[in-house]
Amino acid sequence: MQFFGRLVSTINSVTNLFSNPYRVKEVPLAEYRAHTRLREEDRLILYKNSSARSWDCLLVNSQSQVVAFRVFQLDNELEAIERFEQYARQLRPFYESSPQPLQLEVLQQLSDCFRNHPHWSLAHVAVETELPGSFRHNRILSCVNSTECEDGCTPLQLACRKGNMECLCELVECHARLDVTDKNGETVFHYAVRGSNPEIIKLLGKKPSVGLNHLSNKGQTPLHLACQLGKEDVVLALLKCNAQCNIMGTLGYPIHMAMKYSQKGCAQALLEADVNQVRFKDPRHGATPLHWAKNAEMTLLLIEYSCDVNSVSGTADMALHIMVKRRRFDSAMVLLTHGALTNARGQDGNTPLHLAMKQDHLEMIKALIVFGADVEIPNEFGETPGLVAARTSKGYESIIHISTALGHLLKTPDVVDAPSGIERTYDRLLCLDGGGIRGLVLIQLLIAIEKAAGRPIRELFDWIAGTSTGGILALAIVHGKPVDYMRCLYFRMKDEVFRGSRPYESEPLDEFLKREFGEHTKMTDVQKPKVMVTGTLCDRQPAELHLFRNYKVPVTKSKPDVKTTDPFKPLTEPEDQLVWRAARCSGAAPTYFRPIGRFLDGGLLANNPTLDAMTEIHEYNKSLTQTGQSQKVRKLGVVVSLGTGRPPQVPVSSVDVFRPSNPWELAKTVFGAKELGKMVVDCCTDADGPAVDRARAWCEMTGTRYFRFSPQLHTDVMLDEVKDTILVNTLWDTQLYIYQQQEPFKQLVQELLAQ
Repeated sequence: MQFFGRLVSTINSVTNLFSNPYRVKEVPLAEYRAHTRLREEDRLILYKNSSARSWDCLLVNSQSQVVAFRVFQLDNELEAIERFEQYARQLRPFYESSPQPLQLEVLQQLSDCFRNHPHWSLAHVAVETELPGSFRHNRILSCVNSTECEDGCTPLQLACRKGNMECLCELVECHARLDVTDKNGETVFHYAVRGSNPEIIKLLGKKPSVGLNHLSNKGQTPLHLACQLGKEDVVLALLKCNAQCNIMGTLGYPIHMAMKYSQKGCAQALLEADVNQVRFKDPRHGATPLHWAKNAEMTLLLIEYSCDVNSVSGTADMALHIMVKRRRFDSAMVLLTHGALTNARGQDGNTPLHLAMKQDHLEMIKALIVFGADVEIPNEFGETPGLVAARTSKGYESIIHISTALGHLLKTPDVVDAPSGIERTYDRLLCLDGGGIRGLVLIQLLIAIEKAAGRPIRELFDWIAGTSTGGILALAIVHGKPVDYMRCLYFRMKDEVFRGSRPYESEPLDEFLKREFGEHTKMTDVQKPKVMVTGTLCDRQPAELHLFRNYKVPVTKSKPDVKTTDPFKPLTEPEDQLVWRAARCSGAAPTYFRPIGRFLDGGLLANNPTLDAMTEIHEYNKSLTQTGQSQKVRKLGVVVSLGTGRPPQVPVSSVDVFRPSNPWELAKTVFGAKELGKMVVDCCTDADGPAVDRARAWCEMTGTRYFRFSPQLHTDVMLDEVKDTILVNTLWDTQLYIYQQQEPFKQLVQELLAQ
């Protein structure tokens, strides 16, 4: 029996599923002539259907005497009467306002809406069923500002949620209010933001309204909400309607919301409207948008709009402190390369290095130190960064090799006292090797020399020579650019120049050089110290080394007269040579960048320019003597050669190239050819080894002091490396090398400071 009971119940459920008593159906009026009319209201009639034992509600069509619409068929009289009264009250305005008889589908939607939302106003129903023409009916018009809805929204807000422009236009024409709020304190503009249609914003914003900048219960204006949701087009539409950017919400201003949710397009739109937003501070932490940035892209965006990278929050922290606390290495690198102070004290007197030690973040620690973080600054508790690491670090073992180097080892070498009473009678030469982005190694070495000497590099040398990246740095030094600025610039430049795949587009590099040196600056505009930058003339065979100078080319009798006609165009004189073009010619590394005119990278012939620079100085002095200017001749007394780091030596299995007789030998030949090709290139551009030995020997023969510094690197860093972690480790190797070479550094600085 239980089985049959369950079976019957199941059958009844299935039957009810397919027989909806509220399904609107077209029926013949003739069928109801014999049935009893229980109620009648205008066109709506309630019949008692004795044969079907049901109560049927019909909507009579005034234009038809044959058929009508049955809007429900119920088996309970009380329920039928209650529903009839509801339909009679709510349905009439809709069929009265319709110029044509309501269609079956529309009636079905209205019926469903009446039952599903019994507390809605007629205006809400009109929006839900998309009947904009019904708003002209007085009864529906009277409730266009009703909040009779589950969440207290108005018909206008509901239309925004649905994105129905026809209903919106009608409601606006009917003077629906824009400042009414729902239970969450949200206006129609908040709803429009969620609807994602900017045209709705434009429609609503045609007239001024306080609802445009109203704060919801969550402390958000529509602009806050649009930034949170990342709807850039909606943000732009709101701004065009004069939405205000300077309204503070619970978490801060709209710009803080854009930064919190990393919505770059929204942040950019806000900053275009008012760039001063980069200085806005939130109510809780007193933090600027930069403190809220969560990635490098957002950090860089704010910097492009001239934010203060060292702005201090209400908690005494800079953005760099926050990035270190949150372990946001990429953002921290952006800040470091744009001038963030590495030794600024934050909350409890902690520097960023204190926080990095506490976080066990090895790469962050290295980055801070190579950018000048002092390891001996105590916080308010008297703890240095090393002591913090020893006391709180769970992974102390992972940074023990750094901690052992803390203290005096990682302090900048003390400024060397210059000898007194000695008049200097000789010149000093600085030579900078090529090496692409490894020019950062040169910069780190130059910073150490400059700090130890207590004077700018350009005041310490009479001649500066450079190849490729070294040539760019040589020109930068001569034109007064600080070397720590160049370190930051190189980190920024790599992302700008090394985009895509090799060979790279030349325009970004050209624009970079023009921006830094000026588009019209000539080589002779700055004449002290003298500078020579190498380039390779590739319009001839064999190729020829060329020097870009900021002084007249030396003319000596040692050069033989050329009797034959010179087939090559004359070279540009120094007074007509543009600085940025000289830098570009020296750095036109094959397979990395296209040649510029007839020039390729100077590293092809002089990656270490020391010997060529000394030869040039000899020719220059010889020219002075031959032209009766012997009093201007100055002997070369000090030569400083800086390299971009020596890569680790690795074993090579084969460089044998032979004619293969089978597939296996073909593979060996291809591999051997590849290794041989790399070896040939490395040997041709080698800046260490024989080049250094020859320069040292030449200096010893002439009684010239020679200093060579080039750190051993742990990894082979490519010329176009862009990964910050690899470059930071390269600078870390350089930094350790500097302190291992403190004695030679001290001797060098004493020579440079000798008067």
